[in-house]
Amino acid sequence: MDLPSQIQARLDALGVRSADVEESFVRGSGAGGQKINKTSSTVCLRHRLTGVEVRCQRERSQAANRELAWAELAAKLETRLRAAEHARRSAFEQARRRNRKKSYGQKLKQVADKRHRAGIKAKRGRAGEE
Repeated sequence: MDLPSQIQARLDALGVRSADVEESFVRGSGAGGQKINKTSSTVCLRHRLTGVEVRCQRERSQAANRELAWAELAAKLETRLRAAEHARRSAFEQARRRNRKKSYGQKLKQVADKRHRAGIKAKRGRAGEE
């Protein structure tokens, strides 16, 4: 498979092998007349492991559409990887914030709030007494 080196480098960085991608050429759709109806210039790529699909029909040339489709597939997989990394990092930070100890000032404020609340409740009296 002869992809441009820049796209191949992006796919290698993601760990995507060309064997994991189904590539097919189909007839296009939409405006374009006889040329669209007779030629299979639309490129469909499907990454089997993730299920990401790309369909490209921007150019009249199959070779140009193929290159654009591979670049778009790499971009989609990079976005997906970045989103997963962001979610992982976000979950870690959330757990870190949830489990950290309170500062001295926070503890003082919490104790003061509890004493204030206890004073309000003490003024009510016992339940059932009249």
